[in-house]
Amino acid sequence: MLHLRGAKGKKDRMVPLSKKFLEVLRAYYSQYRPKEFLFEGADGNGYSTRSIQLILQKAKQKAKVTKKGSTHMLRHSYATHLLEAGTDIRIIQEILGHNSVMTTMRYTHVSKRTIGNIQSPLDKLSW
Repeated sequence: MLHLRGAKGKKDRMVPLSKKFLEVLRAYYSQYRPKEFLFEGADGNGYSTRSIQLILQKAKQKAKVTKKGSTHMLRHSYATHLLEAGTDIRIIQEILGHNSVMTTMRYTHVSKRTIGNIQSPLDKLSW
C-alpha cells in the first residue's frame, strides 16, 4: 500500500502499490534519497502541477505517443482498468477519494468488451 498525503482534493488516502512499481521506487529512492517528498523538485519541494504536466508531455514524446493525454486522463484510465478487472466501484471510490459514488461513476468508462462478458440472469434459468 502507498500512503498519499494531500493528494487530489487535498485528501489523504491509501492506494494499492504494484510489486513491480515498488521495485522501481526502491531503486529510485536508493539513488536520489529524497528528504520530504518522494519526488522532489530541484528546490527540495514537491513538484508543481505544471512540472508534472511537462514530465508527462516529455514521456509521451519519448514513447512516441501522439494521442491526447493528461494527468487527469491517467486517473480516468486507472479507474477504468480497476473496474474492468472486477474491482468493486466502492473500492475505486475510496482509492480515488470521492465522497460520492456518483462522482466515481463519471470516471469509469466501461468498455464494450466488459459489457459483452456479462452473463444475463436469464441464462441461469432452466427453461
